[in-house]
Parts: sequence; C-alpha cells; structure tokens
Amino acid sequence: MGPGGVIRVITETEWIQQARSGDHVAFGRLVQAYQTPVYNLTYRMLGNAAEAEEAAQEAFLRAYTHLRSYDPQRPFRSWLMAIASHYCIDQLRRRRLTWLSFEDEIAVPENPVEGGLVQLASDLPNPESVVTQQERAVQIQTLLSTLSPVDRAAVTLLYWYDYSYEEIAETLDLTVSAVKSRLYRARRDLAKLLEEDGENGLQTSD
Repeated sequence: MGPGGVIRVITETEWIQQARSGDHVAFGRLVQAYQTPVYNLTYRMLGNAAEAEEAAQEAFLRAYTHLRSYDPQRPFRSWLMAIASHYCIDQLRRRRLTWLSFEDEIAVPENPVEGGLVQLASDLPNPESVVTQQERAVQIQTLLSTLSPVDRAAVTLLYWYDYSYEEIAETLDLTVSAVKSRLYRARRDLAKLLEEDGENGLQTSD
C-alpha cells in the first residue's frame, strides 16, 4: 500500500525486476500469470498431458536460472515461450518416436480459446457436441504429430498464439523467409492429410 493508504498495483516489469534480484515470490507471480499459455504450448508440441506439464515446469526452471540474461527490451512472454519451444523441440528430436497416443487424455486448458480449442456456444453442451469436439482435438493433435519439431512449433505459434512471422522467427531463431517457407510447407502437408482423412471417412465397406 502506497502513501495515504492508496493501493499501488505492481506491474509485470516490477515483478520481473524483483525476480531478477532473487525474489522467489515475484517469480511465482510470473509463473501464475504464464502457466496456462506455456502449458498449452508444450501440450500442442508434445501431445501428452504429463510430458507437457513436465516441459512447462522445466521451461520455468530454465527461465528462472537465466533471468539475469533476460533482455528487458524484449517482451517477457516471447522470451518465455521461446524457452518452452526450444525445450520441446529438443525433446522431440531426442525421442524420434510417435509422440501422440490415442489413449492419452486430451488436456482441456483453463482457457479453451487460448489453447486452440473451439469454445462451446452453450454452457450445457449435449454429449454429441462434446464427443465431436474431443474427436476434432485428437485429429488436430494427430496431424500436428506428422510435422517436424520446428514446423510444429511454427504452426502452433501462428495459429494458437497469433504470432507474426517476425515473432516466430525471433522465437525459433530463424529468418522470416525460413518461417514463411516452413509454414507454407506445413500448411500444404496438413491440407493434404485433411483431404486424405476426408476421403477415408467417406469410404464404406462392401
């Protein structure tokens, strides 16, 4: 509380400054502010709820460890998302396995719109709507799993976080032209897979 009993709102910049000075509580505030978008990103990248949670925790740990190297001129969100993206890319490259299992529980983020899922119009959706939405979420994750780790990150940042080409390039350490090329190829491949899925869905047995 400030002079005269006026409550002063502490800004994100001040939380960052305090965290860089070793204030654990201040960093905890930053974690609370960004835990949902970071988790949503790691889930989209890894396709598994448990692995996504572990990756999000690792991203915050790395962010805290390297806070002194953070450039205040850069948006903290972008810096944090870059750390999470690169960690997931490294994990996927090491694993080199099919990372999505249909048995995995589809994670529903606190903010379905921010997480890239379609928000239901009704507060009381019918069972058919819920099933359709879940099936669509599985389909999206399955399609994303076909992309390379870096392409997957670029698509996620573009469509679920509305990043510009420039922001994606900065986050993934790419040139803008490389980002455009990767997104063009990824969209082409995803469109082809969607078309194939549609054709398979129309096939009937004899």
